[in-house]
Amino acid sequence: MTRRLRFNGTGSGEGGCPSLHEDLDSGEIIVHGPPLTDPEDIAQLQHLSEGETAIVVPRDVLVDFGPKEATRTPRVIDLDAFARLFDNFEHTAWRLETRNRYASDEATDTYAQFLRGESPTWDLNSPWGLTMREKTGGGATVGRVRIVDRPPTRGQRYLLAHAKKNEAVGEDIRNLWRADAERLRLPAEDFWIFDSRLVALLRFDEDDNLLDVELITEPAEVNRYAQVRDAAWHYAVPYKTFAAEAAAAE
Repeated sequence: MTRRLRFNGTGSGEGGCPSLHEDLDSGEIIVHGPPLTDPEDIAQLQHLSEGETAIVVPRDVLVDFGPKEATRTPRVIDLDAFARLFDNFEHTAWRLETRNRYASDEATDTYAQFLRGESPTWDLNSPWGLTMREKTGGGATVGRVRIVDRPPTRGQRYLLAHAKKNEAVGEDIRNLWRADAERLRLPAEDFWIFDSRLVALLRFDEDDNLLDVELITEPAEVNRYAQVRDAAWHYAVPYKTFAAEAAAAE
């Protein structure tokens, strides 16, 4: 069976080797890099079996991108503590949204308006709107990439409309087709990353309700999510352009 491999990182500033990948199922680490070729060096190795190749890996690569613990105990916070993260970040907040629906959206008046074919009346002075306007008005950057199925689900079409409010309070909203996200091997995870140092991984129940949030601060893990952000942001399309493309495809 084909392994599910995740790229953890590389010590090369040019994107080459050596690099580390992790098997998401077994936890095994796969290393690739320049082989050890000097016969005198190889002769010093113990337990090198036939068919095995010795790889030279800088210590920093193992320290930076190898797992620090055999098992990590999740640090979970409730939704009130999660909300306070938006008051406390200083420079950047960025989110990846991957689900095809969010139960919280469907409980709003604007969602009901959307279902009736009306143009939703967005409240820019909601607590979220006021927080975002204060943050972005002060120079902070807030952005999101939303993954969209083809054709978009009802919940995703609502979020395409909701992006108008997001933009009005200072957020930069972009979209990416799910096929492109899968090609880029983006994880099927919803998360926020704050100031490139703290990841808030959102955990949902089977009915798409947000239950709680796992905080991740381990540098190697935060770096992995930052790489996901960079890839998604590079390929995502501004929401107005994307919405026009999606409408033309219907």
